[in-house]
Amino acid sequence: MPRVTVVPHDVRVQARPGESVVDALRRAGWRSRYRCRRGGCGVCKVPLVEGRVDYPQPVAESVLAAAERDSGLCLPCRAVPVTDVVVDLGAEPLRAVLASTALPRTGFSRTTEQEGR
Repeated sequence: MPRVTVVPHDVRVQARPGESVVDALRRAGWRSRYRCRRGGCGVCKVPLVEGRVDYPQPVAESVLAAAERDSGLCLPCRAVPVTDVVVDLGAEPLRAVLASTALPRTGFSRTTEQEGR
């Protein structure tokens, strides 16, 4: 399984076969900037510092032009690592979130807006 490294945050996660960079980060409990997760808006466009990615799902040329790909940019929402990769989020915040699958079994439960918190 390819490893995804995010700089400058020094975060490393394993990507499952066919899993995008964003999905690998989300599964590991990290959130980065993205909007559509379909490769249609370009909000998540970042430099691919090392490694190779593939785009099994089409990405519009207007969102990520061939020249941009050649210069090392990628769309993490659609980019599936073929090798170990390093992506550079720069000053963009990377937030750790508590995923529901990461909750310990303690007898506490999540409350929702409907339950009135």
